Amino acid sequence: MSVRTLVKSIQDIMRQDTGVDGDAQRISQLCWMFFLKIIDDQDQELELLQSDYRSPIPAQYQWRNWAANPEGITGEELLAFINADLFPALKNLPTSSLPGDRRRVVKDVFEDAYNYMKSGQLMRQVINKINAVDFNNLSERQHFGDIYEQILNDLQSAGNAGEYYTPRAVTAFMVDRIDPHPGETLLDPACGTGGFLTCSIRHMRDRYVKRPEDEKAMQAGLRGVEKKQLPHMLCVTNMLLHGVEDAGFVRHDNTLARPYISYTQSDRVDIVLTNPPFGGREEDGIESNFPAHFRTRETADLFLALIIRLLKPGGRAAVVLPDGTLFGEGIKTRLKEHLMEECNLHTIVRLPNSVFRPYASIGTNLLFFEKGTPTKDIWFYEHRVPEGQKAYSMTKPIRLEHLQACMDWWGGKDRKGREEGPQAWRVSAEDIKARNYNLDIKNPTSIAEDHGDPETLLADLNEAEAETTRLRDQLKAILAEALAR
Repeated sequence: MSVRTLVKSIQDIMRQDTGVDGDAQRISQLCWMFFLKIIDDQDQELELLQSDYRSPIPAQYQWRNWAANPEGITGEELLAFINADLFPALKNLPTSSLPGDRRRVVKDVFEDAYNYMKSGQLMRQVINKINAVDFNNLSERQHFGDIYEQILNDLQSAGNAGEYYTPRAVTAFMVDRIDPHPGETLLDPACGTGGFLTCSIRHMRDRYVKRPEDEKAMQAGLRGVEKKQLPHMLCVTNMLLHGVEDAGFVRHDNTLARPYISYTQSDRVDIVLTNPPFGGREEDGIESNFPAHFRTRETADLFLALIIRLLKPGGRAAVVLPDGTLFGEGIKTRLKEHLMEECNLHTIVRLPNSVFRPYASIGTNLLFFEKGTPTKDIWFYEHRVPEGQKAYSMTKPIRLEHLQACMDWWGGKDRKGREEGPQAWRVSAEDIKARNYNLDIKNPTSIAEDHGDPETLLADLNEAEAETTRLRDQLKAILAEALAR
């Protein structure tokens, strides 16, 4: 049975359980169970490689000791074990502040996790299906990695979850342009399910990880924070799937809940890659963590202010932000002025509205900047939907090759050799300042679409409305005549 078929069969079993209501609960249930299987497989491998290794999970709660036997406990006995023993034990694991304490990872994952299933028999069926996957088998792990991405896609239909997901092509493009190296500290302060982190891991392994020391340096430099329980659990599981030994760097927390001034030099990082939630509002009191001139409840603005502070001198960032940040005034103006004074905002890639559709249909932009020198010029690049396609969609999403033209134009690490053209233009910092830091600058080479003469269009509209009224009255008369018979 293929891994894809296996996951589908597990979801079909869960649909029979009266306790699991909807996609979000089904995915949450699936992920804590996969988490325990994945970490147990990883534990068994580490036990073979390291004579002094000890699992973070007490023996009686390790997957191998209660779940691996297909003839093991089931029914009410299994439910009682899960609800009364397993969950309380993992939620209350004793932890230390020592680096590499994997117990903290387990405790954080289970802190807000729940067992939604009410049938012990159906749960045993699910467990037996999960046992079919060997996560120490590289090919199976890779296959499951693809399925895991599908699970993340499925999450988008589970309520208002679009904030967790950035199209993989956009993530890969941003990582490729930032080009992280092992030894650099890399932070996603709103990491969701870990897309930027896993993409960065793949990028570094493909290009720079040649020795065990490189792998160790790469993993030591990763940082992630996620506020919500489900994406945090998904992110930690994602890290384990990608061979990360200690996923404790993924914190279950709200980056914005800590006072702005408390982030000091020791917190600063070389790289920030993120798609902070936007369009939302933080809870009361969060804005008071920030200086008065940056106070707002708009989440994206608060993240931008914090990202600028968190970068080391010479640090670089790539951030997804909405059009509203570009043209907004007030606090947004002060933020953009601060950004251009503290950082070299060298590139803005403008994306079409449909890139994040159907989860969001607002215009988005990729801002690339480096801290330490003020902005002199900003290059804009307008990415367009491929010819023959009106918009991106779920069935025709953006792909990395669609961004190849921008990568070819980019001009290497030093960004030299860039030229203005049909999709690229440059604006000086002085011009931006004269516009009161309005960065919503349209492509000067675009030709406005001719929609026709307004008077003619209005006349056509009035005629169409009159025809609609006539047809509606005619239909009413027909229905009234039929009812009178």
